[in-house]
Amino acid sequence: METKLTREEALTLLKKYNKEAFHILHGLTVEGVMRYYAKELGYGEEEDFWGIAGLLHDIDFELYPEEHCKKASELLKEGGVEEALIHAVCSHGYGLVTDVKPEHEMEKVLFAADELTGLIGAAARMRPSKSVMDMEVSSLKKKFKDKRFAAGCSREVIRDGAELLGWSLEELMEKTILAMRSCEAQVAAQMENCNF
Repeated sequence: METKLTREEALTLLKKYNKEAFHILHGLTVEGVMRYYAKELGYGEEEDFWGIAGLLHDIDFELYPEEHCKKASELLKEGGVEEALIHAVCSHGYGLVTDVKPEHEMEKVLFAADELTGLIGAAARMRPSKSVMDMEVSSLKKKFKDKRFAAGCSREVIRDGAELLGWSLEELMEKTILAMRSCEAQVAAQMENCNF
């Protein structure tokens, strides 16, 4: 899987439709997580594709929350993005807002990890360290069970994502914590350099 889109072009495209720091942070985080997974799962040569799909996955959410994963296709086509990347981006909303099914392992990872990064991020902000670097799966599982904590993060989607990959929930949590550790400092540095 390849994309003609450069990382800089993808970031410019994301910022065209997203102005809130939270949405940029989430895009950068999911990008870093997807790059980690590409390397870990043996798709290192596709790292840019995986990362750019992660960066752009919520391109339409800030301006078009009611049309999430539907409007994305139009915005990405206008940006000159190829069909494979559009399919990947739109598939992360499968079953909730779109009928575009995750087919490739990359799409399944995006579906599974996207929602979980939100939960992990919220849990990290509650820690004294404000970091994932010292987070353990056991503490994340407690937050996962508390339906009031980060209530906007669908536990069902996270469970479905693990099942789609053939992983246990604990395995998905552990791998995604490691993925977020791998990019936490880089994402923080990029956020400092963004002008909002």
